[in-house]
Amino acid sequence: MNDRATETARLLPWTGSGGKPCYLIGDGLGHISKVADRIESVQLGMAAELLDHVAELLSDRRATSDQLRYAVARMAESLRDVHRIAESRGARLRAESRADGGASA
Repeated sequence: MNDRATETARLLPWTGSGGKPCYLIGDGLGHISKVADRIESVQLGMAAELLDHVAELLSDRRATSDQLRYAVARMAESLRDVHRIAESRGARLRAESRADGGASA
């Protein structure tokens, strides 16, 4: 599928130099797309595990401020990853809807 009409820009789940977003132009079936899918899956799994860990930490009255601060820092990183995944998937859904003749979101 080399027809540019079927290709969309995908926001990748990693950043480039200086924290700039990275995009991939393609049909979503290539090697880099599959790598991005696997990374997104790992990031979402790590976010779920982090939520469980934070729930346990918050229920522990002995948790120190350093432990809580560390957990919040990891949560911010994870939320940034999850937000990037949501942006990427939302953009692809909108592009797919337009390609199918649907209304743009």
